[in-house]
Amino acid sequence: MVLNFICFQSFLSWKFFIVQLVWATKYMEVCPIAKQDDTRVNEEIRAKAVRLIGHDGSQLGIFDVRDAQRIADEAGLDLVEVSPNAEPPVCRVMDYKKFKYDQEIKAKQARKKQTKIEIKEMKFRPKIDVGDYNTKKNHIIRFLNSGAKVKVTIMFRGREMAHPEQGIQVLDKLATDLEDLAVIESQPKLEGRNMHMMIAPLREKPQSNK
Repeated sequence: MVLNFICFQSFLSWKFFIVQLVWATKYMEVCPIAKQDDTRVNEEIRAKAVRLIGHDGSQLGIFDVRDAQRIADEAGLDLVEVSPNAEPPVCRVMDYKKFKYDQEIKAKQARKKQTKIEIKEMKFRPKIDVGDYNTKKNHIIRFLNSGAKVKVTIMFRGREMAHPEQGIQVLDKLATDLEDLAVIESQPKLEGRNMHMMIAPLREKPQSNK
């Protein structure tokens, strides 16, 4: 009788363990590990309408988020929210996995070359003229060549706040012009009336280029 009771208790303990294991497995299936990156991509984007930038940097206008997602899907690319605080949020069509991979590779190369890091700042206006743009870009190149990071700031005034895509366009052009020199450490982010992007030197340059 005692032996039967002990066997029955063992059976219940084993059954309880199996139930717990099954429940934990199902919980892990429905609750995946959260992304380290807080950028919203594809179905994670919650806005109803977005201002859309094409994969080539072209300004496509304002779209219902479902139509924007369809455009990205038809191109075999992702819809990425690059400026969530804008009104409406700014999204871009891109290969997000490839973009993140390229940025991680560049960031690793940059970290290998960095020792004591100095952070400089360069301010732009969204409607900057070509001459002023080139002057500021040359200053940034000088900062990067000296090993400093550069915080690039787009300053909006008045009605310019209604067109954050103009700031994105300036930062996109700058990132393209500096792609052989710098890596984007933080994507453009709108904070109040300013949009910020942090870039870091990709590799050291000869001091004579200063």
